[in-house]
Amino acid sequence: MKKRVAVLGATGSIGKSALDVIARGKDYFDLVLLSAHNHREELADLGRLWPGAVTVLSGGEGSPSREGAPSLEGEKRLLAAIADCGADITLNGISGAAGLKPSMAAIEAGSDLALANKETLVMAGPLVFQKADEKKVQIIPVDSEHSAVFHLIEAHGRDALDEIILTASGGPFRDYSAEEMKKASPQAALAHPTWNMGPKITIDSASMANKGLEVIEAARLFRLPPEKIKVVIHPQSIVHSMIRMKDGAVYAQLSRPDMRLPIHKALYWSQASSSKEDAVSDFGRLDFASLTLTFYPPDTEKFPLLALAYEAVKKGGLYPCAYNGANEAAVSAFLAGRIGFLDISRITGYVLDRDWSAEPDDIAGVLEADKQAKIMAEKEIEGAK
Repeated sequence: MKKRVAVLGATGSIGKSALDVIARGKDYFDLVLLSAHNHREELADLGRLWPGAVTVLSGGEGSPSREGAPSLEGEKRLLAAIADCGADITLNGISGAAGLKPSMAAIEAGSDLALANKETLVMAGPLVFQKADEKKVQIIPVDSEHSAVFHLIEAHGRDALDEIILTASGGPFRDYSAEEMKKASPQAALAHPTWNMGPKITIDSASMANKGLEVIEAARLFRLPPEKIKVVIHPQSIVHSMIRMKDGAVYAQLSRPDMRLPIHKALYWSQASSSKEDAVSDFGRLDFASLTLTFYPPDTEKFPLLALAYEAVKKGGLYPCAYNGANEAAVSAFLAGRIGFLDISRITGYVLDRDWSAEPDDIAGVLEADKQAKIMAEKEIEGAK
């Protein structure tokens, strides 16, 4: 029987990679839902290519003036479609806090969740896992780093695990001085040296907020204290993450930087040993004769958003949610040319200086904290002009 798949954020970089994986495995997958935010024509093209899938536009009407605008009716349509489509697995490639409700809707519907939207766990990890346990569904990470750790632990066992080592490319500014970063333009920040990603995650990579979010996500996904999650800079983006065992052995997952591989692993899970998988995949194959791999520690003074993320996850409560919301607002302002690059970390730190110690009781409480963090960030952005 084919696995029924929903792809959320189908017109983004994750969605396009997912559709390539599914197209190569048409004998094993049945695509039942495709969503996009505002790319109406592109979504319509996908609907014609995949006539069996329901298509949902979750944003405005797709006009340039409405680009990025939230739409209550669009969100309702998307959540209803997730509830009704009968997916066995939902791949959530939506960017930012907007991905939280769709993740919860998929879990509520009894679908496994292939999760590329790290904000789901950063903002509401305990509530998400509570609902997943209740519905007896699996959350399978799609971020290349967390996918690597997930499958390494699956292969080598959790009982002997000592720590996780997340790798980071360092982004386009890894060799910049603080003075150079102060003058950096959005165009320079969007020029990632190894990955092709959407604008928000690319800016987060440049500031290392993305790695900070991944530290929080890893702590929640793998139920580890933050001191057991280490970060190393690895510019080549070949080693996607490592695990260190209690006996000192280190196991790593290596492949070319191609998001189709972790997506493939998530969609085929738990059929990793099936011979049919081998017939449809050849992503990330390496030529070791041409490889040179380097590693060095991150500079948290130059990239304070990584240190702020560790502080947020250690404090718990709504601090991780506030970290995400403030950074999201600051990145949006930077992309719009309203603030400088270094203001992103300053504004995020300003918001985190408030009290976010409350434990949320429900998703509504999480979304209210996200809203308040963004309001606070926006006031500081306006004040900086």
